[in-house]
Amino acid sequence: MFTTLLAEGGTAAAGSNPYGLIPALREGGLISQTVFGILVLFLFVSLYIFFTKLFEQQKIINQGKRVRGAFWHSNSLREGAAKLDKNSAYRQIVDDGLAAQEQHAKLTDPVEAHDWLHGSLARSEAEINSQLGGGLAFLATVGATAPFIGLFGTVVGIYRALIKIGASGSASIDQVAGPVGEALIMTALGLIVAVPAVLAYNFLQRRNKSIAENLNAFSNDVLGYLASNGAVRPDVKAAGTKPAAKTTTSGQTGGVPKKPA
Repeated sequence: MFTTLLAEGGTAAAGSNPYGLIPALREGGLISQTVFGILVLFLFVSLYIFFTKLFEQQKIINQGKRVRGAFWHSNSLREGAAKLDKNSAYRQIVDDGLAAQEQHAKLTDPVEAHDWLHGSLARSEAEINSQLGGGLAFLATVGATAPFIGLFGTVVGIYRALIKIGASGSASIDQVAGPVGEALIMTALGLIVAVPAVLAYNFLQRRNKSIAENLNAFSNDVLGYLASNGAVRPDVKAAGTKPAAKTTTSGQTGGVPKKPA
């Protein structure tokens, strides 16, 4: 729809349509042009934030798959961390956990090791979640304000139409078509900008919540590993292995166990 408006504006610039977008903005003056510029800027910045955050989220999701596939089959956390990407969010949690373990041994004031490690891992998670949430506030702001900015342009257009009617003394279509058309364009553009911003915000927020849950689960596993000196680790199946076949007992089937051949 936005490209259609621009196409109509280009046609109007050629002189075939005096009521297109470009003539309407030209007649609307500085206020209409400013409103139009703000809405277009909101639209492109929102699209940039959406695709950038989508790429960042997908990158962390892929990192989580690699963690499940290889990390917990390592002999130590350091060996597992070496298998992860250098800028991986999961590696950051592991590195922060190992650093906190080393720092705890240097503390002169006795602090419970579990509390110290838990606080360090929680700060690491919060930092990652904060980075993922960057830019979402702008999407929420655009979704909330774009319709009203468009409405402001609509009010200005209607006001100009009423001024023309009062000055000419007649409400002919040629007097009000331009200002009213400009007003409707601003209303439509405000909705075009606001609706995708709201949808993008909700979509990214839901994915961030899922990523945060996975990071929290991984952080708890790392905490358990560190607090138990490696004795506690999640039960992760090796890639490509099949679960063992379930055996039935006489109590389950009502029969008697068979003797081995």
